[in-house]
Amino acid sequence: MEFREVTARRRALVIEALEGRRALIPAGRPHARNYPANRYPFRASSHFLYLVGCAAPGAFLYLDRGGEATLFIEPQAPGDAMWHGPAPSFAAWASRTGIVTRPLDALRQALDGPTATLPAMDCATRAEQAQLLERPIDLNRLDPIDEPLADALIQARLIHDKAAIRQLRAAAAVTSEAHRAAMRVTRPGLNAWAIRASVEATMTRWGMGTAFPTIATTRGEILHNEGYDDPLRAGDLLLLDAGAEGPEGWAGDVSRTWPVSGRFSGPQRDLYTVVLNAQAAALALAHPGVRYRDVHMEAAAALLAGLVALGIFKGDVQELLADDAHALFFPHGVGHLLGLDVHDMEDLGDRAGYAPGWSRSTRFGLSALRLDRVLEPGMAITIEPGFYQAPAIVNHPEIRARVGDRLRLDVLARYQDVRGIRVEDDVLITPQGAEILTNAPKTLRGIEAIVGAGEEAR
Repeated sequence: MEFREVTARRRALVIEALEGRRALIPAGRPHARNYPANRYPFRASSHFLYLVGCAAPGAFLYLDRGGEATLFIEPQAPGDAMWHGPAPSFAAWASRTGIVTRPLDALRQALDGPTATLPAMDCATRAEQAQLLERPIDLNRLDPIDEPLADALIQARLIHDKAAIRQLRAAAAVTSEAHRAAMRVTRPGLNAWAIRASVEATMTRWGMGTAFPTIATTRGEILHNEGYDDPLRAGDLLLLDAGAEGPEGWAGDVSRTWPVSGRFSGPQRDLYTVVLNAQAAALALAHPGVRYRDVHMEAAAALLAGLVALGIFKGDVQELLADDAHALFFPHGVGHLLGLDVHDMEDLGDRAGYAPGWSRSTRFGLSALRLDRVLEPGMAITIEPGFYQAPAIVNHPEIRARVGDRLRLDVLARYQDVRGIRVEDDVLITPQGAEILTNAPKTLRGIEAIVGAGEEAR
């Protein structure tokens, strides 16, 4: 099977970077909702999926000093076959993964010295790791012994191989179709639950799940609003941020904003165009050799130029940019890495998102930037500028004091029917530049042609 060859190459890269060190990578365990047998769907650790290619609840991948890999699998508990069907045998796991497979209770005997690991997200597995390795496992701080493993995985996962790119393309295609489906069903009188249902039904139809909780809201000023009670009224803008997750765990992530009625008002049209132009400026700069922070600042400058043209700000764009005026309406970074995690490798914090020697800025306009590396071919990123009228941010005392009367509140008042706008696409950096992987409608004309068209317009 091709994925066996792919994961073998990935393990070889990591083993080489470990330079003879041992490593233990957990798959993790299912989480119970409210009693042990009522579980959330299991999703294995992304690092485990990257190196093994499939999920196995409770399993560990062990890389020994000689570079050999062993998969330790928990045998099926008595009685489980009645509820879930028979589990694969150890021989079947070995055949499927191409990795020597042994029972989990043999793992302790196999560990024969200091071993690097990465903290599991679930408490039960972290406790198991601590017991096996006889040392504390801290979710918020890497032990020095674990740093080489983290760096080896970052080095391998930053640049996607051909198999990963195929998976990213597939997730992007289904994500785009889910947004089109949501646009078609949108009409006044529904609520946000109906939009979420359309999105997730489309993903399910294509054999995919969600890469993160769907955001479908008319309260777009709340950046990660996960409520769905919003009634959809004529005059509202609907913000949808949703992404499909493929069977092997690879993610899509797209945001679109459109009018519930199918037609933008004049102020909505003006501000939407500003955000769309900011995204276009960022996309035009996203090429190999370009620092991602510069892509962010290009989007921020374009946003400010548009807001100056509308009269919301007055003054010189570069001076406003230096004073972080853009962050009153665009407080987050312009995007992030994309891969097996929708925010790829953020379990490793800024160690993954920031290049060695670079650290997160304390500036209001840069402190939320999740990624600051020089772009390279094979990287996948998102580009997602936005405009939000969130009172807690627009009224930020320090930045408002620095901006002063350059922010024209009388003009801003004309745009009160715009709570939040975000336009986001998935982008693959190529040797020649950048390829936009997602293609849900985003022009004014394209959006107005599809919103409310109904499923018959497919």
